[in-house]
Parts: sequence; structure tokens; C-alpha cells
Amino acid sequence: MNILFIATVYDHLAVFHKPYINYFQEQGYTVHVAGSISMGRKDELEAIGAICHDISFDKSVLSKRNLKACKELNRLFNDIHYELIHVHTPIASFLTRFVLKNKKMQGPVVYTAHGFHFYNGAPLKNWLIYFSSEKIAAKWTDHLITINQEDYENSVRLGYSSKNVSLVHGVGVEFEKKEQHEVFDLKKFLGVPNEAILIGYVAELNENKNHQFLLNNWKRIKNEFENAYLLIIGIGGLENELKDFVNREQLRDVMFLGYRKDVPILLNQIDIVTLLSFREGLPKSIMEAMSKKIPCVVSNTRGMRDLIKNEKNGYVVEQGDNEQLYNAFKQLLTSPALRSEMGQESYTMVQPYLMGNVMQEYADIYKKLLSKTDFTTNR
Repeated sequence: MNILFIATVYDHLAVFHKPYINYFQEQGYTVHVAGSISMGRKDELEAIGAICHDISFDKSVLSKRNLKACKELNRLFNDIHYELIHVHTPIASFLTRFVLKNKKMQGPVVYTAHGFHFYNGAPLKNWLIYFSSEKIAAKWTDHLITINQEDYENSVRLGYSSKNVSLVHGVGVEFEKKEQHEVFDLKKFLGVPNEAILIGYVAELNENKNHQFLLNNWKRIKNEFENAYLLIIGIGGLENELKDFVNREQLRDVMFLGYRKDVPILLNQIDIVTLLSFREGLPKSIMEAMSKKIPCVVSNTRGMRDLIKNEKNGYVVEQGDNEQLYNAFKQLLTSPALRSEMGQESYTMVQPYLMGNVMQEYADIYKKLLSKTDFTTNR
């Protein structure tokens, strides 16, 4: 009785899907995972008992490695029968469904779209490549899981019916663990005064996460609010470029904390969280902030507007609107009472997204697929 989880890189499965691997293991299944080792974390999956299969996926659509990946997938499905295959990430999910389309002896295929690469405002090439490929792959998909309203609505355009698409509340935010109550004085560690107001930006340092939008406005914010401090948490290809900009523009109190395994502990002492991405599915960093009663400033982007309601539990600003961004931070930096009020509202609004509730949503889908009472295979 085997279950298979597939993503382009093992890293994705290690970050988001270990609870679901554990779920199947508790049900008595043997769980296999497949992905590329290019970003590491395979050891974490092996440590929880998952059987790993290295597949030569490449994130580049036209990479020759993906032809090799198809051959490796074909061998895998010839050797092992799976009761259910759960696919993630665009490249891995398309190639897996393509290989499986003629494998009638394999179980149903469920695909979680963590944020379609086509979305309102996306470049035309995204629609040409990703919409077209997803429309083709819909014929080979037994069930689609979406995690934001816009993607759910787009699923109809892909050809899914209400019976084989679900809208769930993301991948789940874990309840706070005991070790997250660890005593750690973040302000002392940073060398900032007790009255400092800490703004956290938790994201990979890349073009999509759009740190530059805030940095372009930081001098104005800092000049008016001397007690504001910006903590950039994460690593990525733009790290040197962003640091050079901060130094060149002489931006004060912008701190790069790098990769941190203790983000939940840091959030206990952060006052405002921001994320200004061009594209998101349903950002976990914002859900984690909400669970810590933190108000958020986000861009008007798919997924983020599902979580943050303007002037209710934070502010939703238009991309490139410097005045709107400045005013959002001004309101929160000026009023501790407003931060507290919005933070409490965030905590209330995040409840459906907590792991226990989301796990039940997934469990219901899994049970229906495995029983095949409400679903019929598309192969």
C-alpha cells in the first residue's frame, strides 16, 4: 500500500508536506517521495521514514534534463504501484501526469496548485506556456486542489468541474511548539533599543518577492519614525544587490538576518510583517504572522488578498504605489493600539488555516480518492 508525493525539488516537500507524509504513515501506508536533490533536504524526508527516488527535474521548462526525468518516472511507475499520487510544483506535476496518462494500473492523481504561474496581471508568455500546459494536463488529473480564490476560479477555465476541484486553506500553519516559547531577547541580540518597532520581511531574496518596493520607501519611513527597524529574513540570489542598494542609499537600520530556522521564535517579538510579492499562492509567512497576532502590510496580490483584508487585519497596497505603502506603515507605526487590534483580528481570521483544520480538508479529499466512490480516474 504505497503513496507517492512528487515535487520538482525535495526542498518543497520537506518545507510543506511532512505532516501529510506522516498522516499516510499513520494510516499504515508506505510513503514514497520523488524530486530533484538540487536544493537539498532529502535527508529530512528520509529521517521521517519516506522512501526517496531521485528524479532529474529541472525548473527550466526546456531543459533536456526533463526528458531524462520522464524516463526515470516511467521506470518508477513500471516498478511500483501507488494507491495515490500527489503531485506538486508546475514542472514535476506536468511531467508526472504526462507519464501517467497511459498507466491505467496506477491510482488516482491529485495535484495541488500552490499558485498557478498564470494569474491576473501575469506576462502573456506565462499564459501561453503554463495555462496551455495546465489545460492539457487537466485531462490527466483526477482531482485539483487550489489554495486561493483566483486559482479556484481559473480552474473552471481549465476544464475542471465542481466535483474534481477543491479550494482548501493552504498547506496548514503548525500550532506553536513548546520550544518556540524559548526565551530569546531579539532586541538585545540586534542591539536596538527596547522601544524599537520591528518590521519583519520573511522571504527568499529574489525579484518576485519585491523587497525593492519597501527599500525604495524606507528612507522616508525611517526619517519620520526613528524607532522603526527593518529585518530582512531569508537568503537568495539578490542578496548582494539588495545589500549594495542599502549601503549606496545609506539606508539606516535595515538588517539582513539571513536564513533562520527559528522564524516562529523571532515572530514572537516582531511588531509588523510585510510581504510585497508580485506573485504568491498563499504565503505561509503571512499565515504564521497572523497566528502570532501580527498585523501585515502586503501587496494586492493573489493569495495575499485572501488572507489580509484592507484596514481590518492589515493593509493591502497596490504595486508601485509609494504613497499607499508609506501611509500603511505610518498608521501601524503610529498606533500600538491599532497594531494590537489588527493583530487580534489576524489571529481570528487565520483559524481555518491552522494545520488541524487544513489536515481534515485534505483527509476528506484523500479518503474520497482512495475509495473512488466520488471520483473516477481520468486515465
